[in-house]
Amino acid sequence: MAATKAPESKPSENGFDYREPPPEPLGDEAADPSDIAASEFDTRDSIVDAIAHGERLDKALVRLAPEFSRNHLQSLIEGGHVRVDGSPATVSSRRLRAGQRLWLELVPTAESRAYRPQPLPLDIVYEDMHLMVLNKPAGLVVHPAPGNWSGTLLNGLLAHHAAAAGLPRAGIVHRLDKDTSGLMVAGKTLEAVTALTRAIAAREVQRHYLALVHGELGWAAKQVDAPIGRDPASRLRMAVVNSGKPARTDVQRVASNGDFSAVECKLHTGRTHQIRVHMAWLGHPLVADALYGGDAALGLTRQALHAAQLNFTHPHDHRWLSFDCPPPDDFAAAWKKVTQK
Repeated sequence: MAATKAPESKPSENGFDYREPPPEPLGDEAADPSDIAASEFDTRDSIVDAIAHGERLDKALVRLAPEFSRNHLQSLIEGGHVRVDGSPATVSSRRLRAGQRLWLELVPTAESRAYRPQPLPLDIVYEDMHLMVLNKPAGLVVHPAPGNWSGTLLNGLLAHHAAAAGLPRAGIVHRLDKDTSGLMVAGKTLEAVTALTRAIAAREVQRHYLALVHGELGWAAKQVDAPIGRDPASRLRMAVVNSGKPARTDVQRVASNGDFSAVECKLHTGRTHQIRVHMAWLGHPLVADALYGGDAALGLTRQALHAAQLNFTHPHDHRWLSFDCPPPDDFAAAWKKVTQK
């Protein structure tokens, strides 16, 4: 069906780009805590009493802000968010003296700030009042997690439409790995999110991928039915294990040139890293998928996987929707090297 381009998200009214780090603490000239009203975050201050004389700075801050962990308070000290008598205090083990004034800028943890809107350039393929289909670029993280608490697709959806704040995971019903490009669907109402989630669980949503793998396949088509679970040798990886959850992938060979093969994959289940794990288990890891043994090649430095087609029934009016998305330039160039005669 024809693609409908929705308007891009607008910057927030105050002009603050949440992809940027928080403003630097005010300079030494603002020694009096009462002068630091312009801080983006709340502040707290107190006078060191006789009981706390000689106490470590980080331990004193635990009493001043007991809602924060000591580790987080130590990170605030190192980040310049703590002052003693108006001067920056950046050493957690510093000993305090009675009568000194403590000032703390209450910067929240990264986790607590993860679910906030961040205007991002979303490539919207289709959108109506119930759902949206997006073309996710390689490199974009879908959901906040350790190491990526901001700048994710979820943050972009929160900025794109207000209702996302009231939806589970801002309407995200399935994921693509960070370095996988291609089509995703997200609900914009609770009814749509519920219906799409059920449709995916019932295997009624069709998802087709293009992949480039190492080696020449000795077969034209294969149905891979092998359970996937956490790799017992590495928490970062998944693996085919007897105790894993059922996982099924249909693989169709498109072309081979001896060293590499181009394949189309259809997912029947949606396990973490499913195509990557199944292809590696078959002895043909994805090109540039270092986690599963695939060396960089064909000009690619990220895993050679693209979600090219997405088909499903509209959760509101029950139309059959079908979307196709050409791969990005890096993948397309590599694909051509393998498929071109």
